[in-house]
Amino acid sequence: MTDLNPNLPVVSPEVPEPELFHDAAAAVDRLREHYAVAAKFLCERFAASLGGETPGNRYRAYYPEISLTTTTFAQVDSRLSFGHVAGPGRYASTVTRPDLFRHYLIQQIKLLIENHGSGVWIGASTTPMPVHFAVANEPDLTVPQDGVMDFTLRDVFDVPDLATTNDDIVNGTYQGNEDGSQPLSQFTAQRIDYSLARLSHYTATDPQHFQNHVLFTNYQFYVEEFEAYARQMLADPKSGYTAFVSTGNHVLSDPEAQIPTTTKTPQMPTYHLTRADGSGITLVNIGVGPSNAKTATDHIAVLRPHAWIMVGHCAGLRNSQSLGDFVLAHAYLREDHVLDDDLPVWVPVPALAEIQVALEQGVEEVTQLEGYDLKRIMRTGTVATIDNRNWELRDQSGPVHRLSQSRAIALDMESATIAANGFRFRVPYGTLLCVSDKPLHGELKLPGMASDFYKTQVSRHLLIGIRAMERLRDMPLERLHSRKLRSFEETAFL
Repeated sequence: MTDLNPNLPVVSPEVPEPELFHDAAAAVDRLREHYAVAAKFLCERFAASLGGETPGNRYRAYYPEISLTTTTFAQVDSRLSFGHVAGPGRYASTVTRPDLFRHYLIQQIKLLIENHGSGVWIGASTTPMPVHFAVANEPDLTVPQDGVMDFTLRDVFDVPDLATTNDDIVNGTYQGNEDGSQPLSQFTAQRIDYSLARLSHYTATDPQHFQNHVLFTNYQFYVEEFEAYARQMLADPKSGYTAFVSTGNHVLSDPEAQIPTTTKTPQMPTYHLTRADGSGITLVNIGVGPSNAKTATDHIAVLRPHAWIMVGHCAGLRNSQSLGDFVLAHAYLREDHVLDDDLPVWVPVPALAEIQVALEQGVEEVTQLEGYDLKRIMRTGTVATIDNRNWELRDQSGPVHRLSQSRAIALDMESATIAANGFRFRVPYGTLLCVSDKPLHGELKLPGMASDFYKTQVSRHLLIGIRAMERLRDMPLERLHSRKLRSFEETAFL
C-alpha cells in the first residue's frame, strides 16, 4: 500500500457562483444542481481510483449552502414558531440531498423570503463532502474498509468527521459557524447524511419512502395489521394512498400482489403507506427497549416528520385497569437513562394538545365511546419508561413507591424515550398504549393470554393511531408545530 502525501494538490469541481434568489423553487433547483455536480465529481474520481488509476491529486467537493443576511428585526406573526430568524445577522446551513428534501426546502425558504422580504443566497459552503456519503446513492459503488485499497483513502478523499457530526444545534450547545454566522436548520449536512445511511441500515428501506407521520410500535403483530390496512387502502382509489413499501424497498401498488420474502430481517423493520406528497404513514417496529427507541428517533428526526406517536403495549399499574384498556400519556417518568446526557431528567416533556386531542378523537371514533363513557376503557396519566425489562423481579418497595409518587398508570420501555427525543428534536410527539399485563396484580403476560389479547386489540389500537395521524395530516403546520417545542433562540427551519 502506498501512502500518498496528504498535501497533494486539491482538485474540486466547478460549481455555480453564489447567487441571490427570491424564488424558493428556483433556489432549491440551484441547490440540486450544485449537489449533483459535487456528488458526481466524487463518484467519478472514486470509481477511477477503484479501477486502478493512481490518484495524483486530492479530490474535494463541498456541500452547497443556503444563507440569509438581514439587518433588521423582522416583524413576523408572533404565533409562528418557525419561518423566521431572531434578529440581524448572517444565517447559513449546509444542505445535502436537496432532491430528497425538495418539498421541505421550498416550504422553509419561501417562509424566510416572505417573512424577511429578502432573498436567500445559494452557493458553495466550506464544508467538504465525505466520499462515503457521495457514493451512498450509487448501488455500484461502495467504500471498502481502510487498508484494502492500494492508497490511503483519507489522503485522497474527505471522510466523515465525527467531530463535526453531532447534535449541538438541537441540544443548544452550538457556538455558531466558523464565519460567525448562525445556523438556519437543526442539522448540518453531514449529520443528515450520517442518519440517512443509518436509516437504510436499521430499517432496510430507503429514506425517500419515509412519510411525514410516523408510528412506532414494539410488536410484530402491529406490522401484520398495518399491511392488511394498507391493502384495503390500495383497493380504494379514493383513499389517496399510492403504495405500500416493505423492508427491502419492495413497492406494492397492487393490493393483491405478494411481497417477496427477505433473507435477512433488519433490526427495526419499517413499512410505509405512501401518498404522493409524503403525507402518508410510516410504521417502525423498534422492538423492545429505550436504546432502539433512541436510535430510531435520532435518525428519523433528520427527515423532519410532522409527528410521531408510540402505539405499543404496556404494563397497567392500577387495579382498576383491565387488559386491553388504553393509556393516553400526558406526562412521563423517565428512567430510561439513554437521553440523560442530551436532555436531563429535570427537563419537563409536556403533553402537546394537538396530539392529545387527535388521539382521544381516534379512540372515540374507533370504539364508539365518548365523554365520560370513554373512562371505561382509557385512562390519561403518567407513563413510566424504564430500562430494565424484569424490574418486577427486584425488591418492589423502591420502584413501586416511585411509581406511586409519580401517579404513574402504565409502564413500558420506549414511550418516554420517543417523547423526550421528540421534544429535543422539535418533532410533535404522543403516546397511546394498550395494557397487555398487570404485573403488580398477578396478571403476567403469558402465552395463552397474549394470543387472545393480540387477536382482539391490536387491530383497533393500530387503527386509532392511523385515525389520529389522518387528523393531524389535515391540520395546518403552523398549528401542529407548537411553540412549546421551541427554545429561546431557534433556527428558522422546522
